Order: sequence, then structure tokens, then C-alpha cells
Amino acid sequence: MGRLTSEELSQRVVGAYRTNSLSGRARARRWEMFAQRFPQLSEMHVLDIGGDIRAWRIAPVRPARLTLLNIAEQEVDETWAVAIVGDACDPPALPEADLVYSNSVIEHVGGHQRRKEFAAVVRGASPRYWVQTPNRWFPIEPHFMVPGLQYLPSGAQATIVRRWPLGNHGNVTEQTQALEDVLDIELLSAAEMQHYFPDGEIVRERFAGLTKSLISIRT
Repeated sequence: MGRLTSEELSQRVVGAYRTNSLSGRARARRWEMFAQRFPQLSEMHVLDIGGDIRAWRIAPVRPARLTLLNIAEQEVDETWAVAIVGDACDPPALPEADLVYSNSVIEHVGGHQRRKEFAAVVRGASPRYWVQTPNRWFPIEPHFMVPGLQYLPSGAQATIVRRWPLGNHGNVTEQTQALEDVLDIELLSAAEMQHYFPDGEIVRERFAGLTKSLISIRT
């Protein structure tokens, strides 16, 4: 992933694991689709790139074995899971896995070349993968919950973020930090996802008839 510290990472994901939130309900629907696509999940070794153990603790189905790769250290007490610290685009030696899973990570790795490296890691680590990312053309920017934010110049985005009460970045008051947060995110289109994962099927997650997220799947 990009440059997030463990504290920043915790702030960004905490809301997503509230099952009664919009993001929590969306996550539940995604888990259902995930389990349908990979019915042998409970018997698999899953490599989660950029993942958080909290997501798997509330998952309706968990794998037989889970390896989490993240730039931030995390405590894992589960006997069926292990956490590795490393860069998703240039990781340490990874164990063989039956399936690579990644949720809302590729838009944070930083630039076209880094995204190519990330995709190469995903595609090379297992014969199967599931890579999800928010859709650039969905009208509400998902990290800050600002309509149309991603279509504005970076400076304007930062100014709005400083004043916007929603989103999962907390209260950012400094323009420099707001700009850092804005520049950390590069949302992708379906064409870009297909370019990075040419052997995957692009599945569209919809909300109110619009494509909210894109998932590249190789089964």
C-alpha cells in the first residue's frame, strides 16, 4: 500500500467494520458474492494483500489459512492467520496461496508503474484472485464521501476535505495534510482495471443502478 501509518490505517478502516453502517452492509453483500465465486474458500489458503484481520473476524466464511500482507504491523491471535509486513508492490517472499484477495488497495499504491507492479504480484502469487477497487466514475468519492470530489483539481479537493464533515479520514485542518490525503488516492476506471488484470473478469458492484466498485476476478 502507499504511505499510511498504522494509526492512519486504523482510522480509515474502523467504520467499515460496523455491520449496521452503509459500508458494513455493502461489505456483507460483497462477502456473499465472494463466497459464491469461491465455494471452496473454507478449504483454501488465502493471501490478503493490504488486508486487515478485523475484516476476516466478521466474515461469514473464513479460509483454512490466511496470510495478511500489509505495510502496517497488526496483532493476529488467530491460529489460522499470520501477518507479514511488506510492500504490496515489492513484497518479501510470499507463501504459495490458493487465492489472492485485495480490497480497496490498488488505488493507494501510487502511480501507474506501482499499479503494474501490484498487479504482477497479484497475478503471480496464485492462479485465482479477487481484486476490488472503487469506481472512479461513481459520482461520490468513497473515501471522503464528497460528490464529484475526484474530478476537481487537487488543491480544490484538499480545501473541500478540510471543511467536509463526512468520510473516514477524521478531522483534517491543515491544507498540507489534506493534500497528502487527496494525493494518496488515485481511483481507477474499468478500462484501467482490465489493463492491469487482462486475464480477469471485471464485475461491477452497483448502487442505485450505478457502478460503485469494480472487481477483477480470476477463478
